[in-house]
Amino acid sequence: MDPSPSPDLTPGRDAMLPADTAGLLELAARSMFDTLARDAMGMMVVDRAHRIVWISEGYKNFLPALGFDDASQFVGRRVEEVVPNTLMAQVIETGRPILVDLLSNRAGTFLVSRLPLRGPQGEVLGALGFVLLDHPESTMQPLMTKFARLQAELASARSQLAAQRRPKYTIASFIGASPVALETKRQARRVAATESTVLLLGETGTGKELLAQAIHSASARSSRPFIAVNIAAVPESLLEAEFFGVAPGAYTGAERKGRDGKFKLADGGTLFLDEIGDMPLPLQSKLLRVLQEQEVEAVGSNRLERVDVRVIAATSRDLAAMVTEGRFRADLYYRLAVLPIRVPPLRERLADIEPLAEALLDDIARRSGLPARSLAPDAADLLSAQPWPGNIRELRNVLEQAALMTDDLLLRPAHFAFLAGAVAPGGDPASVPARLSAEPGGGAPDGDARLLRPLAEQVAELEHAAIRAALRSTRGNRVAAARLLRMSRAALYDRLARYPGLEDDR
Repeated sequence: MDPSPSPDLTPGRDAMLPADTAGLLELAARSMFDTLARDAMGMMVVDRAHRIVWISEGYKNFLPALGFDDASQFVGRRVEEVVPNTLMAQVIETGRPILVDLLSNRAGTFLVSRLPLRGPQGEVLGALGFVLLDHPESTMQPLMTKFARLQAELASARSQLAAQRRPKYTIASFIGASPVALETKRQARRVAATESTVLLLGETGTGKELLAQAIHSASARSSRPFIAVNIAAVPESLLEAEFFGVAPGAYTGAERKGRDGKFKLADGGTLFLDEIGDMPLPLQSKLLRVLQEQEVEAVGSNRLERVDVRVIAATSRDLAAMVTEGRFRADLYYRLAVLPIRVPPLRERLADIEPLAEALLDDIARRSGLPARSLAPDAADLLSAQPWPGNIRELRNVLEQAALMTDDLLLRPAHFAFLAGAVAPGGDPASVPARLSAEPGGGAPDGDARLLRPLAEQVAELEHAAIRAALRSTRGNRVAAARLLRMSRAALYDRLARYPGLEDDR
């Protein structure tokens, strides 16, 4: 194809450009090469065998510093033999350019760029390298200072994130010297030495997450992340994405870069699945596959990624009964219950209440900024006589109420009069009367007598009635009942554990 005339490029001078695309690209490549050879501080061409076949006049200025007197000693040698720390060989082998890089060797520090050279079929024939700047540490000081600051900030953020994901508790944090507490800690130490899946069984508020963190701390994975997920607190529609992550652009509104799931975040460490009994059946099969194959597939992706995760699951529900009822997969149950540990309720370890109370009061003081309180012996006896359906979480709530409602540093039975039906060990009511008079004469106006009782007792009655009504209305469907009461499933399960037999009342 004959080239056609083109407009003049320079006034007063005729100039012709190729009309065909190939000729134009060839001209552009030649022009770029000539410009770099002339204006760059140095340039070299290396062939497929990594031999230097040509260097520019500017590059000859670096030869003395590299230990060569003449270009003939340099050209023809393998580039990695004569240019320390070069990455030209990497560009040839991968076919990928390195557009901007810092190269340091005995000749100095240079800002360099490297490009692969390709043949007509796209095959890599060699590489082109050129020096853009020497001593960039001075000429590019503002940019390098900013880069160093960003690197320091990134390292600090990673360090803080790693610290947040480290476990806060050890096996010593599981306070108690009662026989059942000691046995629980013994079992925790034994399973920590293994890589098997652990299932923690126990009522709400017994310290299952603390024990999970303690097992992780005592394991070989202690330096790796500990990631916890409360399944009951995550909407069912988001659970799959929460566990397995989301591929870039998987659905409308998805993050452009995608998002890692909890399994990916816990890679190399431990993933704690709280309230595993609340996991929907369709997701149970996917969890089983991850446990068996140690592979995850993000939502919207067709690519499997390997993960190395140890799973610790926990539940306050009877999983064996749920398997019988068809509400929990039997194969997943057997996969989870490799090493089951029963976490005892507080009523089975009443001897531990006093040391637990001391530790909780210290923590309450630290968080509130108030002076630390201590527990009188008769107050400890009073607390030991309570049923504690809410377990350690309820004990903490009671201690926090008592500590915040008084300036006294020693808590006595009188400070716990708000406990519904609080009775001292001898059978006598706690020293503060449970009912107060509304008028100096001791009587109460008609219609107000039922209100002159401890507020906690009245709130408990109202909660009991509201939950019972919701369960009746939804025919025992807990999820629907929680939605009706505008509360989370976890909060509903906590109340059901606090009021035993409530579901039977419906």
